[in-house]
This record gives sequence, C-alpha cells and structure tokens, in this order.
Amino acid sequence: MKFLIAVMMGGKCGTDLRAGFLLRRLLALWLMSGWVALPAAAAPLGHDDARHLLNRAGLGAGIAEVESYARLTRAQATERLLAVRGGVVSEPDWVDEPYFPPGRLRTLDAEARTRIQVERAERSIELREWWLRQMLVTPDPLRERMTLFWHNHFVSGVQKVLSPQLMYRQNVLLREHALGNFRELLHAVARDPAMVRYLDSAFNRKGQPNENFARELMELFTLGEGIYTEQDVKEVARAFTGWSINPNTGEFVFRPAQHDDGPKTVLGRQGNFGGDEVLDILLDRPETAALIAGKLWREFVSPKPAPAEVARIASALRDSGYDIRAALRVLFTSDAFYAPAHRGVLVKSPVDLVVGTLRQFEFEVPDGLPFVFAMGQFGQVLFAPPNVKGWPGGELWINATTLLRRKQLLDTLFQDRLAVGPVRADMMMAAAATPAAARRERARVAMGRVRFDGDAWLTRVNGMPLERAVLAVAPVHAGGNVSSGMDHLRELVLDPAYQLK
Repeated sequence: MKFLIAVMMGGKCGTDLRAGFLLRRLLALWLMSGWVALPAAAAPLGHDDARHLLNRAGLGAGIAEVESYARLTRAQATERLLAVRGGVVSEPDWVDEPYFPPGRLRTLDAEARTRIQVERAERSIELREWWLRQMLVTPDPLRERMTLFWHNHFVSGVQKVLSPQLMYRQNVLLREHALGNFRELLHAVARDPAMVRYLDSAFNRKGQPNENFARELMELFTLGEGIYTEQDVKEVARAFTGWSINPNTGEFVFRPAQHDDGPKTVLGRQGNFGGDEVLDILLDRPETAALIAGKLWREFVSPKPAPAEVARIASALRDSGYDIRAALRVLFTSDAFYAPAHRGVLVKSPVDLVVGTLRQFEFEVPDGLPFVFAMGQFGQVLFAPPNVKGWPGGELWINATTLLRRKQLLDTLFQDRLAVGPVRADMMMAAAATPAAARRERARVAMGRVRFDGDAWLTRVNGMPLERAVLAVAPVHAGGNVSSGMDHLRELVLDPAYQLK
C-alpha cells in the first residue's frame, strides 16, 4: 500500500511511466469507491465533527466558524484552538479601587455596613455580567472554557471571600494560566488571595495550624481521595503556616514568624518543607496527573472515563512537565473524542445552554444581565459555586424545575417577535439575588432588546437538515413533523435532545 500511495503522489514503477499512470488511476478509483479510506485523523473534519469539537471545546459556534473548522484535520483544528489568544472585554471600573478588608465591616456603623453590603452584592452581579460578556464575544473560546473548568476545580466563591475584587483577580489568574502549565497554575493558586481567604489559609499559624487548605489541596486539587492519611493533612497544614494576606492591599504575604519551619513527613518524604516544596511533592505523584486527566475526560468526552484513554492523557501531562496543551492535544485528536458513542452524552451546563445558544445562533445581546439571572435560575451562579467541590454537573443540572425554566428561556428566545412582558420577566427573575428594583427592570427591558435574525440564520444553513445544524443527536420527538423554517427550528431547540452536547 505504501508503494501504491507513493506512485499516486507522482512516483514511478521502475522506468515504466505508463505503469505508474495506470497505478495512479487504479488507486484513485479505489479511494473514490471507498475500498481505501484515509485515516480519520488525516481527513478534514467535516461539518458534524467540527461542530462537535467547537461545542465541546468552546462555547458554541456560528455556522461560518463551523465551516471554517470543517476544512481542517483534527490536528490542525486543535492547534488553531490552542493558538488563539483573544482579548478581554473592559473590566468593571471598580477593580482597581483600594482594597476593602471584609473584616473592617464590623467596625462600621449600621448604615455604613448596609451600604457596603449592598455595594458588594451589586458588584458581584456586575462581575458575573462581565464574565458572561467575555464568554459571548471572545475569539478564544477554549481559553474561556478552561477558565471555567479551573474555576470549578480550584473552587472559591464570593459568598465566603466577600470581595468581588479578589474574585476578579482570581479569574484573571485562571485565564492567564488556563492553557499553560498546571505546575505553575497550582503554585499561583496556592498564593491567590481569594483562595487564601476561601480555605482559611490566612488563619493557618505556627502552633495553631488550620487544615482546610491542606485537605482540599490533596483531595480535590491534586491526589484525590484515598491516597493520603490524616497525618499527611496535618503535616501539609504545617508547611503552609504563615501564608496570608496583607489587609491593606489584599495581596499575598508570607509571614515568617507564623511559619512552622520544623521537620515534616509528607507522603513518606521527610524534610523541613514549606508550602512550595509540598506542592512539588504532590506534583511528583502520578495520581495528580491521573486526577486532572480524568476531570478533563469528564469535561470534554463522557461521564464515564475510559481507563486506557485517561492514562494516555495523564502520560502526556506528566511527560510534558504538566503542559495543559499537551494533554488537550491528545484528547482532541483521539478517536474516542469523536466516537459516535460519546455524542450527546453530556448535559449542557447553564453556561453551555445560555452562552452556547446565543453564540450558535448569533443573537444580538445588548445587555447580558437577564442571562446572568437565567443561569442562576438554572443552578450556576458564576463566582459562587455551591461548596468547595464545585458544581457537580452532569445529570444533576436537570430536574423538573430547571428543565421547565430552561425551556421557558428557549421558548422566549425563539418567539416570532422577541419581547418579554412583565409577567415572563418576573417569572425568570423571581429568585434573582439583586437588591435593586431598578436592576430587575433593566433586565426586563434588556430581554426585550435581544434580537435573533432567524431568516438570515436559516439562509446560512444553506439547505442542510436543521437537525444536523442544531442537535448533537437525533431529536427525541422525531417523525411526523411537517413544519419547516422557524417553526421547525423552534421545535428542535425545545426538543429534549437540545439539552445535550
């Protein structure tokens, strides 16, 4: 076969050029007839695989972007995703204001406390709006996807950090390292002031160690359960004593007088370890790469990891010195990622559903506030995961209440004339945590300004069956439908299959 391919590419069979010509014609006929096929990895993705890649690795994609990727091979498409470096939308105007230590709140009178608390709540919502806008307009969707992935891995939340400024800084840090090196990311997160506050490292002192960060570091961030002992937790906590925050600036600070510099034993290794040395000990363990690889599989492929495939991803991660891109290359070019068995097996998160819908159908969104509220109603409040384990995801995104609210939003978005009256807006915002009636009214008005040019979008589909352009798998309510155009599109986005990717 190698000989035939060489001839096909212009080689000769000895000196007989005519024989070479005949062999090339024969091989061409074989390829056209399907007797010989190029390996899937070497062939262009085509529309279906390109859309699958962009929906999983990104945040939804318009038709033009899908068709652009459809002409690329798996490797070329992966490199394009990994190489993009998009800008960031303008940050809220308060992020560079002087830091306000949450502990100072109790020194204020009642009126001042209320004012600060209201301001904090408002800024938390503004921060969610900012990130939603970033996800909607970014040309670098994989970086945003991975920023969200790390936000749900290195969990912290404004409900305990009590500083939108620190949460903003952490988000910038996660985005900077999202496709970089996990070793560098882990070291940076351990010093991140939002994390220091969230897991009580600021209260970790010599003689009075606080074990919260040590425990979650090993259980959730690196090794996983069952690899360490309670004594390891105690020893690791001692290593991080003295890691704190400057109350005047909100910056990380190391306090030597509060650090326990005595000998420690961590996972069988002995030494006068500090925090950085412990992080490197954990990174040396193969379980750390395996844990990250398993989470990447569940994020991008299926709820049930395939041991051999996860081992390949983990090996790429370790062999590259924890290069996140190296792991993603293996994942996004694998047969397993594109396997039919792994299509439509992931439930769309609220971010997937909201951002993916708005990006895929190219909605005009002048104001993201109603969609921030909607995602909260669906169970995903950005910058506020429910606990240290983050959003559990998967099938838990869907219950009778959230499914109804999801379908109400989609029904609203794909009306003939998009407009939301007071009743529908109140229904969507009923549990929204905003102290300002003006903000609720703004959300109601903003929803009425969202626009979808359905006719133009259907024209760009260019005759392709809508099921292929909209759904990851066949519709549940297939058969018997005689609708077309916008009516058919509305049926598809309201079909249960649209909740999957």
